[in-house]
Formats: sequence, C-alpha cells, structure tokens
Amino acid sequence: MSYRFIAMAGVLALASLAPLPAQSKAKNWSVPRSPDGKPDLQGVWTNATLTPLERPAAAAGKATLTDAEAAAWEKKSIDEVQKYDGKSENPFADAAGSGGTGGYNALFVDRGTELARVDGVKRTSLVVDPPDGKVPPITAEARARNAAMMRGMGRFDSVKDRPLGERCLLSFGSSSGPPMLPVMYNNNYEIVQTPENIVILVEMVHDARIIRMNATHAPPSVQQWLGDSIGKWEGDTLVVDTTNFTNQTRFRGASDNLHVIERFTRVDQNNILYRVTIDDPSTFSKAWTIEYPFVATKGPIYEYACHEGNYAMSDILGGARKSDAEKEKK
Repeated sequence: MSYRFIAMAGVLALASLAPLPAQSKAKNWSVPRSPDGKPDLQGVWTNATLTPLERPAAAAGKATLTDAEAAAWEKKSIDEVQKYDGKSENPFADAAGSGGTGGYNALFVDRGTELARVDGVKRTSLVVDPPDGKVPPITAEARARNAAMMRGMGRFDSVKDRPLGERCLLSFGSSSGPPMLPVMYNNNYEIVQTPENIVILVEMVHDARIIRMNATHAPPSVQQWLGDSIGKWEGDTLVVDTTNFTNQTRFRGASDNLHVIERFTRVDQNNILYRVTIDDPSTFSKAWTIEYPFVATKGPIYEYACHEGNYAMSDILGGARKSDAEKEKK
C-alpha cells in the first residue's frame, strides 16, 4: 500500500468520521431498542478526545472546566499540533514511537477537537477515581516486572522478542482494550449487537472484541490478547467483565491478573457513557476508574492494514544483524 494511498485514506477517514454534534437528552428522546428489547448500542462511535488520561498539574484540584476555560484549553491543544507539524521534536510522533523521524505530521493526529463532556461539563482527566485524576501508584512487584520488560525490549533475536504493537498483534496505547483508551489516531469503533454476542470492531490494528452475553469465563488457562469478555444487562447498562489476559498484554504494566469491568450506557442519541474500573492488586495499589463518552460518528470504518507489508519488522531485525556483524569485526 503506497504512502500516497494511506494519506488519502486518512483524509477521507477524518472527513467521514467527524463526530456528530453533541446532544443533550431531549424530553421526547427514549433509548432505542433492539428486537429483543435491550438498548441498541449499534453504530459507529469515536472516543477521540483532548482530555488526557491523567489530570495535568495545571488543572490540579479542578475536575471540570467552564465552557470558556475549556475553549482556551482546546485551542491551545490544537495549536500545539500545528506548532510541531512535521518537526522532528514532535511530541505526538514520540508518543507513536516515531520520535526524530518526522514520520507523523498533523494529518495523522486525530485526538478530536474537544475535551470530554459528561453530565453537561467538560472533564480535565479521564480518570475520575481516585478524585485527584491520577492513576494510583504501582506496586514494588510491578516495578520489578516492568524493569525486566524494559530490559527485554533490547532484544532483537526474533520477531517474538519485539513488542506486540510492532508485530501488529495489539495496538499501542490500549485502543483495543479493555479498557478502550483514545490514542493518537484511528479512535473509531463499530458495535454490532445480537442477543448472544456483541462485537466491537476496533479501527486501530483491526481488532474485533467479542463479548459473550450471559456466559461464564473460560478456565484461567485459556488466555487471550484482549482477555475473555462476558456481558450482561443491568437495567439499560451493558456490563462487561473481562479476565483471562495473557502475561504479555501488560496494560500500563499490568499482569495477567488484570480484571476490567466496563459499563456502556446510552445516554442520548449521540452518546454512550463509557465507565471502566481497572483492578490488578499485583500492579496497582488500588482499583481505579475512568469515564468518558463514545460519540456517534458517520461511517464507515476504514481498513487498517498494519501487518501487511510490515517492512519495519524486517528493517528492525536486519538492522540488528548488521549491528551484530559490525561488533564481530571489532
């Protein structure tokens, strides 16, 4: 696939997947229902947002902003993207693993244009518990585990030594989830719903999450990249319980003991409120919760051809072999 085609596809995707206008709950609005009477969550949604995962120091003690404050924040965030467009010190390229190469410019940055709005106000962090908007400290066990993982990142002997994102098995930053976090681009999802299964097609790295309704978890020995997700309805809220992660998934350094509970609530025509609690006592000092909206957007979702023609992998390993050969000459 040529870069010209990718760039054009990116322009089309950005144009066609712009979020629909936010809509408050109208007096005559009611939750749409599927044929079995459950809330209908189907459609294409985006979780792109300028709200960071953790509350920045500049907003310490301030969980929400007025619309005027939010407008100033949003303008500054958008201006920063343009400021670094095409420059090697681009912090967005660094976040995508392309620091210093100029591989990502403003065309590829799709973090939305607004802070996340919940209950009519805009939030300064996705983390809502703890109240300070920060991810809880990690345990000593997790620090040791993460240090070992970072040492392993220096191995280039096999494709299997490289991170899952480089191998196109999972996206960087946990956009596939759970939890499904917004990343630098391709923050789009399509939900397909039946009484037996709910499928979430993730645009980034073309993952498909299958939620088995009213089921029981597979045995602990059966582990999957995205975990084992089972769902049930609590009133009009879809509750998804996910366990059985592999020890390689490592959401923010988590172990295979990670337990994620997601809640999807259709709050109006254009918004699903997404609330997630993350629990892993071997990694985090306490459970923590994030919350933000998935906003309706026009489709379709475009193909994300990640592994096809992934010459970066051969370049990475080929470069390592060249380095090995040079060391042998010395």
